[in-house]
Amino acid sequence: MKIADCYNFNDFRKLAKKKLPSPIFHYIDGGSDDETTLRRNTLSFDDCDLVPNILASVGKPDLSTSVFGRKIDMPIFLSPSAMQRLYHPEGDKASAKAAAKFGTFYSMSSMANNTIEEISNISSGPKLFQLYVHKDKSITDDLIERCKRSNFDGMCLTVDTLVAGNREKDHRTGFTTPPKLTMNSLLSFAMRPAWVFNYLTGKRFELANVSKKTDKGTNIAKSVIEYINEQYDPAMNWKDAEYCVKKWGKPFALKGVMSVDDAKRAIDIGCTAIMVSNHGGRQLDGSRSPFDQIKAISDAVGDKLEIILDGGVRRGTHVLKALAAGAKACSFGKMFLFSLAAGGQQGVEHLLQNMHDEIHRNMVLMGCKNLGELNSSKLIYRK
Repeated sequence: MKIADCYNFNDFRKLAKKKLPSPIFHYIDGGSDDETTLRRNTLSFDDCDLVPNILASVGKPDLSTSVFGRKIDMPIFLSPSAMQRLYHPEGDKASAKAAAKFGTFYSMSSMANNTIEEISNISSGPKLFQLYVHKDKSITDDLIERCKRSNFDGMCLTVDTLVAGNREKDHRTGFTTPPKLTMNSLLSFAMRPAWVFNYLTGKRFELANVSKKTDKGTNIAKSVIEYINEQYDPAMNWKDAEYCVKKWGKPFALKGVMSVDDAKRAIDIGCTAIMVSNHGGRQLDGSRSPFDQIKAISDAVGDKLEIILDGGVRRGTHVLKALAAGAKACSFGKMFLFSLAAGGQQGVEHLLQNMHDEIHRNMVLMGCKNLGELNSSKLIYRK
């Protein structure tokens, strides 16, 4: 299978599985506990139906929207995802270049393998930074200031990862950062010599944006779960979030909002957006899916905040359903990480082209000239 033969999520997943050692693949693929929420994130889109209008003289629909103060060419963008060099040697650089080419946001994780400055230098496209509140507040302050100097457009604070979720696949496969060989993983690495060669001959693995502040996860083999539990502040509260909003002073979102009450409180502390997300089903298993919550949150605060659905998106029709339910845009992680592993920048570009084509085609079939015409009248929930 080649990148050109990848038409959907499962195609990219299959190709990525052929290229990645088992611990790396399952780190992308897995969720927490029984993975009930992971599955629900996508299945929830099947609980409603789109209602098209005919003879609407659509022509070429306008797919653009605006989030975080930037106009983007289509209502989807890449979710912030850690350690992208694990999936391809070019990592965040490949993702950032692909997103810029399609006129949409690249999002950088605090746990990226490239620095804020490196990405700023190679991409003039829209850029979002994902912040975590560390126990060492100087790390948090440093990240915010560097993003300001590097002209990032927006920032999101992840609020659902005070402790790491129970990701049992990572325990079974021995996933660590940097990767290390175990008896369980040795054969899988040996069967992926191209990945091993690229990893061993490439730049030293590090969490580039925090490596000068802490050696956790950088100079010694450290699991992601251990890094989160040791470095992130489990006592983070609304005052901490408000501090970050004010210190940033530009478009700001809370990522991980799932309740109406929390959405309302995000407005009170000065947020301009929220990312309705359960961290891709990797944290609290049994929680609601983002799509299950979009309508209620939009009905309550949709005129006061940009609402972004994060998680479970696999098709252009999922994006249309999310927008009809009240979202301004959607972001996704697993799907683009599989495309990155499958083919680097070319893989991510192929995915974004596929999604653009699906959204364009489905807008025409819906009889909608622009995204604003995707409203509640276009969606019927099944009883």
